[in-house]
Formats: sequence, C-alpha cells, structure tokens
Amino acid sequence: MTMMTPPPLDQEDEEMLVPHQEFTEGPQPMEVISAEPATAPENQQVEDPPTFKYRWTIENFSRMNIKKLYSDTFFVGGYKWRVLIFPKGNNVDHLSIYLDVADSTTLPYGWSRFAQFSLAVVNQIHGKYTIRKDTQHQFNGRESDWGFTSFMSLSELYDPSRGYLVNDTCVIEAEVSVRKVVDYWSYDSKKETGYVGLKNQGATCYMNSLLQTLYHIPYFRKAVYHMPTTENDMPSGSIPLALQSLFYKLQYSDNSVATKELTKSFGWDTYDSFMQHDVQELNRVLCEKLEDKMKGTVVEGTIQHLFEGHHMNYIECINVDYKSTRKESFYDLQLDVKGCRDVYASFDKYVEVERLEGDNKYQAENHGLQDAKKGVLFIDFPPVLQLQLKRFEYDFMRDTMVKINDRYEFPLQLDLDRDNGRYLSPDADRRVRNLYTLHSVLVHSGGVHGGHYYAFIRPTLSDQWFKFDDERVTKEDAKRALEEQYGGEEELPQTNPGFNNTPFKFTKYSNAYMLVYIRESDKEKIMCNVDEKDIAEHLRVRLKKEQEEKEHKKKEKAEAHLYTIIKVARNEDLAEQMGREIFFDLVDHDKVRSFRIQKQLPFNHFKEEVAKELGIPVQFQRFWLWAKRQNHTYRPNRPLLPQEEAQSVGQLREVSNKAHNAELKLFLEVELGPDLRPLPPPLKTKEDILLFFKLYDPEKEAMRFVGRLFVKALGKPTEILPKLIEMAEFPANEEIELYEEIKFEPNVMCEHIDKRISFKSSQLEDGDIICYQKALTSASRDQFRYPDVPSFLEYVRNRQVVHFRSLEKPKEDDFSLELSKLFSYDDVVERVACRLGLDDPTKIRLTSHNCYSQQPKPQPIKYRGVDHLSDMLVHYNQLSQTSDILYYEILDIPLPELQGLKTLKVAFHHATKEEVAIHSIRLPKNSTVADVINDLKNKVELSRPDAELRLLEVFYHKIYKIFPPGEKIENINDQYWTLRAEEIPEEEKNLGPHDRLIHVYHFTRDPNQNQMASIVCLTCPIFSFR
Repeated sequence: MTMMTPPPLDQEDEEMLVPHQEFTEGPQPMEVISAEPATAPENQQVEDPPTFKYRWTIENFSRMNIKKLYSDTFFVGGYKWRVLIFPKGNNVDHLSIYLDVADSTTLPYGWSRFAQFSLAVVNQIHGKYTIRKDTQHQFNGRESDWGFTSFMSLSELYDPSRGYLVNDTCVIEAEVSVRKVVDYWSYDSKKETGYVGLKNQGATCYMNSLLQTLYHIPYFRKAVYHMPTTENDMPSGSIPLALQSLFYKLQYSDNSVATKELTKSFGWDTYDSFMQHDVQELNRVLCEKLEDKMKGTVVEGTIQHLFEGHHMNYIECINVDYKSTRKESFYDLQLDVKGCRDVYASFDKYVEVERLEGDNKYQAENHGLQDAKKGVLFIDFPPVLQLQLKRFEYDFMRDTMVKINDRYEFPLQLDLDRDNGRYLSPDADRRVRNLYTLHSVLVHSGGVHGGHYYAFIRPTLSDQWFKFDDERVTKEDAKRALEEQYGGEEELPQTNPGFNNTPFKFTKYSNAYMLVYIRESDKEKIMCNVDEKDIAEHLRVRLKKEQEEKEHKKKEKAEAHLYTIIKVARNEDLAEQMGREIFFDLVDHDKVRSFRIQKQLPFNHFKEEVAKELGIPVQFQRFWLWAKRQNHTYRPNRPLLPQEEAQSVGQLREVSNKAHNAELKLFLEVELGPDLRPLPPPLKTKEDILLFFKLYDPEKEAMRFVGRLFVKALGKPTEILPKLIEMAEFPANEEIELYEEIKFEPNVMCEHIDKRISFKSSQLEDGDIICYQKALTSASRDQFRYPDVPSFLEYVRNRQVVHFRSLEKPKEDDFSLELSKLFSYDDVVERVACRLGLDDPTKIRLTSHNCYSQQPKPQPIKYRGVDHLSDMLVHYNQLSQTSDILYYEILDIPLPELQGLKTLKVAFHHATKEEVAIHSIRLPKNSTVADVINDLKNKVELSRPDAELRLLEVFYHKIYKIFPPGEKIENINDQYWTLRAEEIPEEEKNLGPHDRLIHVYHFTRDPNQNQMASIVCLTCPIFSFR
C-alpha cells in the first residue's frame, strides 16, 4: 500500500453544490444527447521532475551491531538526501528502510519538499525478484524521513539462498523524483480541472481508479441514475443507491468524495478497506450486481450493451470435414504482457492457432483421433472495450507471484479490423467498424508486494488528459498518460558525458495494467450528456438535505468561538443512567441536555432559556459547578454565587473550566414538594453538605440512584436513616449498611461508613456518593455472588465478556463467558473446561489474539504463564490496546506435561512407494535425533526390517542439513523448516573415496503450463555418482 501525503481533512463526506431546479419526479427513460464541449481549463505543460537513482552496497551486513545506518549523501533536485536503514528492524522483525533529508537539522524553519521515490533491496541472483516499494511524501521539519518500517522479513533477507544477501553484501537502491510541492491546503481540484477526486479509506486507491473510469463513461453514469431506488433505501445497504449518490457527488461536489457508503454496501468492514483487492474481480462483481438490479427496469441490458463482446472457440480437423465451435461472452479481455511488445502482439497471440497432433490429437466425434487446429476468433467487440493487462503472473519456478514490468505499448487508436479482420470470425458483422479510441489508462505503481493505483482519463475524449489520484485531480499531457505508462527500462542521463560510460538503466515500476477503449462509431452515444433530469427526485432531495446539514455544521464550526455548550444534568438523568449505562460517579455528560449559548449572553438570560425548555421557573433553579477531583472522579462541587450568575456565559466558563474547552457542565438542583411541584432551593450554609445516594440490591445484582439530601456536617448518618429507608421503600425497621464510593481509577475504593460518627469526621463533603444496602447476616452473605457494595463495584469494574474461538476455526466465535479481569490463569481455564464439559482443566491450552492481524498469536500461553485474565488480553504490553478474544485447544495430555516435551512434525517419505505421511513425534526436550528416529520406526512401514533412517532439514524444496543422531531436539525448528525422514539408500552406505554426493532436482513437463518445466520435488534422496 502506498503511503500518501494526506490532503486537509474535510468532514466525513464532502460539501456539494446541489442543483435547485425543479424536475419531474423519478427516473425517466434514458435519452441520449450528445455531450457539450468540454469547459475544463486549458492544457498546461508539465515539466519532467529531476530524478536520480542511488545504489548503496553494504558489506559485512550480518556482522553489523548498530541499530541504524545512514548511506552517503546524494543530491536530487538540488536537495541533499540519504537512505536510512535499521538492519535488525525498527522494533519489528522486518528490515526497516527510509528516505531521509540529510540536512534537515540545518534547514530554515518551515521548510518542505515533495518527492516520489522507490526503495529496493536488490536480489543479486535473480534481479526480477528484487523487492521494491514506491511511495511519495511531503518532507518537513516534523517528518524529515519517510519509508517502510516493515519492508521485508528479516528471515527472508538473511537467508543466503534467497539472493538478497550474497557474500554478506546487501545492495539497496533508491530512486528519487523531486517534484514541485503541491500545497494541498490551497490546491483546488475542481477549480484547476473541473473534476474532484475520491477519498482513500486506507487501501482503496485501486477501487477509486476503477470508479473514476466508470463514472467518466457518461452512458454508464446515466444508466446508474435511472436504476430504480426509493427514498426509504439506505446507501449503506443498497449498491445502486450508494453508486447513484457517489456519482451525483462526483458530478456536483466541490470537494473530494467519500466512498464509505459504497464499501459498506459491498458488505466490507473497516479491515477490508485496508486490504487491496483484485481490480478485475471488483469490476466484474460490481457489474454483475448492477446487471441483476437493472433487470425489469428501463435500463435492463445496459451492462451487456456497453461491455459485452463475444468470441468463438473452435477446433477444426485438418484431414476430415469436422469442426467444433462454442460461442462465449466476455466483459473484459486478459492480454498477455510477457513476450508481447504491444496490444496488437497480444491480440495476435490471443488468436494464435494451436496444432493438435502427435500425442495431443483431437478426439473428433465419429472420426476418432485427428490432427486439428485449435483457436479463438472474435464474433463481435463491445462499444466499451476493457483490456486487462496481465502484469501479475505466477512464477512456477519461484512458487510466488511476480510483477511483469516489461515495456508494453498501447496506441491512442486501436484498429481491430487490421489485416483484413484477422481477429474476426467468419460470422462477424463486417459492417461494424472496430476502430477504438483510448479513454482511460489505469496504472499500478510498485511491485507485487504492494503499490499504488491511479488513472489517466480523457473524460470528453479531447486531447486533454487528467490524472485521478485519489483526492487529487491534475492535468497531464499525453506523454505522461501513454508513453510513461508503457513500463520497461529507462536510461538515466550520463553524469560525465566526456567519458565513455555505460548508460545506467533502471526498471520503471509504474505501468498500465488496464486500458479502456471506446468504439469510434459509438462515441457520440456513449459520451452523451448527463444532467439533473436524469437523477431521481428523492435522490436530489436527500442530497440537498445532506448539503444543508453540512452547511449548518460548517456554520456552527465557523461560529464555535462565539458560543459555549452548556450541559445540564438533573436528577432525572442520574436516575435514568445509573445501573444501566454507568455504575461509577453520577452521570455521562454526553447524554444529558445541552444548550448552545452565545458567550456574551448573561447567565441569567440562560436561566430563562432553561425555564422555557424544561418548564422550571427561574426562581426555582440552582446550578452547581462540577469539578474533577485529584482521584479522577467528577462530582458537583459548589453552587453558583449570585455575582457569578450576573456574569456572561463566556466569563463563567473561563472561571469554571481549567481545560479551556468550549463546554460548561452544570448540575441543576430542583427541590420538589409533596405534590412534586418545584420549590425555592433551601438556604445552604457552610454546615450543609449535598450528598448523593445509590441503592444496591445483592439479590438482583443491581444498583440505582435514589436521590440526594442535604445533611449537617456535624450530623451523623443515624439521623438520616429513616429518610434513606423511605427512599429505598424498605420496612421502617430495616437495618442498612452505608459505604462511600471514593474512586474507581485505577482501582475501586469503596469504604464502609461508621453510622455513629459525624459526616465531617468521615471526611464527607459536597458531591460525595453514599451507596447503601440491606444489612446481611453472615449466613445470608453466602447466598449471593456479590453480597456487598464493594464486591459488586469491584466486579463491575473488572468484568469482561471474553469470546472464545477454537484454534482450528480462528474466524468463528464458539462461545462467550463473562469473567473478571482479576481471574487467575487457573480460574479462566477452569471455567473454559466447565463450559466444554472437560473434567481436567489442565488439558486446556489458550492462545492470545493479535489485534493487528486479527489472528491468534504465534505462541500459546504457557501453563500459569500469566497472572490474570487481563494479561492474556493485552496486546504485546500495550496497556491501551486490549482484545476480548481468546483461542482454545483441547490437548490429549495435561499442558504442564506437554510443556516438558518437544513435538516435531516429521514428513516420512517411503523408499519404494510414492507416498508421504506426516507424523507428530512427542519426546522429552532433552531427547536426541536418534530418539526421534527410533520413535518413528515404530510408526512407519519400512522397505525392509534392517533399514536405517535419517532426518533432514528442508527449506523451499532444498536439503540444508542432515541431522547427526546425537543432536538435541530442543532447538530444532519445524515451524519454518520442513523435517523429512527417509531411509538411507544402500549405495550411500558404501561410498568410495572418489564418490561425491550431489543434489538431484526432479523436473516434469506439464502441458497445461505451456510446456514450462516446473519443479515438482527438490528433495529426492541424495544419490552418489562415481
């Protein structure tokens, strides 16, 4: 994924200019009108940026003991640059590599420069396997280096057989292009080009380039607008409506457009948006969905009409009169890049005739095996021709995907009638002129491991090209859109022209991977005019409402410095929230009534506003300020003074709010009489303390707010017991226990209150919370899980619902348990064993969850290896990030016993049969390889009773080691290496002094792979040759 310099952040979506004209309601039958001439700004010539390729050779690489290493300084665009690497990784198990501004510490304040660059670790054995990653960045004083923390795994880098470290030498390349800094804060795509971009959700640049291409096919856009949707549909649940909304915003917005509604309609979650998907697959799935939704509507068949072509597969016998044909449709064509110089060469290869003869004769019906010709010819081409260039291929020799960066040319005009219609079948309609003009070029910049996608498009098929690169749209010339996307190699200018230097060439990693052509004869119809009358009324109304809401939010944001938000909590809020949404403190201020009040307004005027809104006369209102205490609790602190209420709202906020945010939080005290009508607030003296009361029921395990009282500082709790019993609706003679809720961060503190001493002696003050409950006897306490307030609050503070998944099915929740974060290791496995109906909890083994990969961590939790459940859920010592997922497995022996053993997976290859059996060998850790072999002999079938076995270490089909029988097994790794067991061939036991062992590679020719020789097995027994 390319790291992009972010544009200024807008709101979640964008502001739009919505047409206000009135139109007939609902989508109308499609009417095709020729497009108006383009009104985009005039063409601007773009200078080529200065580019330089730097090669850095690092010797004795594996012996370096330094954390980071800088290259020599080199110059590009008049600036000093250097490469920074972390040979052992920047706190990760990957090579970390960055481009750094070499003189950043001496540059003046406010400096910045923009560069597009690629960093590569060269494969010195096979250059095509060089790992290269591209990105771009605006460097500045805060971000003077930029690159890839996890560039490539250290295990791959340090493996000499992979070719990245040869003779302990590593070669790193940096290709840097310095471009003029584009100020995202001032650059306006709509103003400069007439078009807007799409926001990148993380790794959705590939989708953005496809969507822009489809949007700029006006006939397709018109058809999308005419799809039936209703005002009750939600964009996040309807692909047609989401696409209509997206296209509408692209057409009328002034800012870049968000795609979240569309990806939600695909059923993607946030994680999917950070994963690059296949463009061709996305294109096909999207078109299939739209095609299905268009059935039975005025736009039925649009997808087929635009994109569907047909070809004929045929097999024709040479010596008898027999021919077999099959007609197939296509929406896009996959063209070979490798071995083809241009699009025409790919079409030549596509229709190339294959001879079926010899062992490959064709079984013709009623004629037996016959020599034949096999091929493909086109019956018709679609008006919009989508060509997928096969830039990514599977390398059978390497067993991995590789990117084909070969030069591949494509014309501005494509004539598929060339050579007297050599691509056409006899059934093709020769009256249709298959002359196409290039509409868009979709580009991939980078390698097979990651990269960036963008598109060059001619929206009106004029000479002006535009580059659609996520949020930014720029004008580009034809050379940049065509020739620079051919790929291949580029030659750098010689630095010393006077010398006979060999020109330095480098591979271009930005190249076209998809082309869209439009047939000249259909151009006027496809490039039709699309305006507001094509858009359903409900969609215009919906988006106009969205626009008005955004304008309102924008206005609020612009005027925010003139206003204060006052949040008013009342008894009703405390009663509603306590025990449901919160348990600690008194209220969640984000869920109480808020008022947006001008700062200059006198507070007394605000009280009149409250009277109107809440129906509480001004004379019955008394407001308290909240205060954050040193123990991190938040409580009402004191009532407002009369002189404070005479101040403005803004002055009062500044006095009360040390954090200087825009909010003022108040508690509204309203006294109610027996008839529940408000009364004037009672006089409060220094001796009066306002206390808040919560009631706990151990039987229901529930807590609720029951009210507040003023008490005298020198009074005692015994004096208010009758009132508390009345508030709880207990019998008059009920015994109750009182506790003070002191704090809950980082730990719960809740202490018993002695009812015989004064409130002052118990250090109670305004805003304190007293929790009370029925008094329990020793016998009755045993009936409840949490018999008293402290134990209940401790439970609430530490309870955790954990989702357990079987390690064999790591994507599926199996069951959930409510546990305490303070549970010990034994507590957790006992409850899991109980849930699974397992008698022995020690046979349960747990594995923690990796929050980043959404997979189990590589190593399971050791027996009693952690103290508490909270330690199992934390993400690699990052206390701020925890999970609620654990994986379990049921062992066949207790875990403590298993941890004393070493388990090895051994692949046994039979000497005379073509079969491989995987065996798990479990032995004490101090065992040797000989013990493994002896154990294995009891499990496998040998070719003869006296056969001897040996154990081999294999990696990527190559034998690296033959284990000596006496080697300890404790340090043998079967996670990354394959352990192979086999019988020792007799000829090896009797080697002569001149015999040599060599590795034998076994090849086979697979006709399905174009006769390419592919490695089937590199681990055949080692033979001796004399």
